[in-house]
Amino acid sequence: MLFDPIEARGLLLSNRAVMAPLTRSRATAEHTPTDLMATYYSQRASAGLIISEGTSPSPNGLGYARIPGLYDLKQVDCWKVTTEAVHAQGGKIFVQLMHCGRVAHMVNLPAGAEVLGPGSEICPGEMWTDGLGMQPHSPPRAMTDTDLTTVVGEYARSATLAMEAGFDGVEIHGANGYLIEQFLNPVVNSRTDRFGADIEGRNRLALEIADAVVQAIGAQRVGIRLSPYGVFNGTAAFPEVEEQYLILAKSLSSLRLLYLHLVDHEAMGAPPVPADFKLKLRESFAGLFILSGGFDRAHAEQALLDKHGDLIAFGRPFLANPDLVERLQKGADLNVPDPATFYVPGAKGYTDYPFLPKSSGPDTRHPPDKTPR
Repeated sequence: MLFDPIEARGLLLSNRAVMAPLTRSRATAEHTPTDLMATYYSQRASAGLIISEGTSPSPNGLGYARIPGLYDLKQVDCWKVTTEAVHAQGGKIFVQLMHCGRVAHMVNLPAGAEVLGPGSEICPGEMWTDGLGMQPHSPPRAMTDTDLTTVVGEYARSATLAMEAGFDGVEIHGANGYLIEQFLNPVVNSRTDRFGADIEGRNRLALEIADAVVQAIGAQRVGIRLSPYGVFNGTAAFPEVEEQYLILAKSLSSLRLLYLHLVDHEAMGAPPVPADFKLKLRESFAGLFILSGGFDRAHAEQALLDKHGDLIAFGRPFLANPDLVERLQKGADLNVPDPATFYVPGAKGYTDYPFLPKSSGPDTRHPPDKTPR
C-alpha cells in the first residue's frame, strides 16, 4: 500500500510516503531560499508529498538562523525555483508555515522584528546564532489582541504568496512548541483572556489561523501538523490534552482541511502518543491522516493496512536518502544521516548523499485510490 497512488480532493499523489518537514538552515542570512534548496527538494521528488522545512510567514516568526521566509516578493520568486524543480520531476510540495514565537533570538531576526509569545516567559534552553554561537532564547513580548489579529493575517497572506510561488498547498505548523502550540499548551499559555484560560481559548489561535488560510487559498490546499504529548521547546502533556485535541480535531475537520499530520517523537526519546488516542484523533478528523514517528517499510505498510493512517511521513530517512522510495521498494540499505551537517551551510550533508545505481525493473504502481475524504 505504501507505494500505491492516492487521490484526495483533487490532489493526486504517486505514493503514500511523505517527506516530513526538516529544518536544514540552508537559506541565506536574509532568510531567502536558494538554488541549493531547489536541488535538495527536487532530488527527493519521488516522495508522494514533500512538506518543506518550517518557513516563516513574517519577519517576527523567523526565530532561527538561516531558515526561509515567505512574506515578500523576492522570497516568492526564489521559492518558485524550488517548486518548478520539484514539479519538473513529477513531485508535489506543500510549504510548512512556521512562526517560531518565543523560540527565537534577536540576533537571528531582521531589523525591526521582535520576539513574541503568549506571555513574557522566556523559552527554556538555548539556540544557535551565527554571530554569537549558542545563546539563551530572547525574552518575548506578550502578544496583544492587535498582535494576534496581525499574525492571523500574516498566515493568510503567506498562504496566498505560497500559491504565487507554485506550491501545491500549505501545512500550518501547530506542533513542536512553536507559536501555535505555545497557545495550545497550558504549560506555556497562562493567559486568562479569550486566547487562554480554557480549552476553547487555547484552541482559538490555531482555529483562527486555519480558517483564515482556508479562506485565502481553499481548504483542499491546507493541512496542519499537531504534537499532543510533545515535550519540545518547553511544552509538556497536561490533564486535558486528549479532550482538548479531540475538540480541536473536530473543529479543524469542520473547516474541511485536507489533512492532519500527527507528530509522535517516541523514536527520538519523547513520550509516546497513546495508540488508542491516535485512533480517536483519526476518527475525529474527516480528512487524510498522516502518521509519523520512526517508521520503516514493514511498520508503514501495517499501519496503512490497519487503516490507522492514510499517509506515512519519514524524516531523517529522507534527509539522507534522496531516493528513499526506491530504496524502500527494493529493500536496499539506507544511507546513514550525518548529524554534524544537519544545520550548517553548504552542500555537504545536504545534496551530496548518494543515490542507488540506476537499474531497470517492472512498474509496480497501481491505479489511484480515490479516497472520499
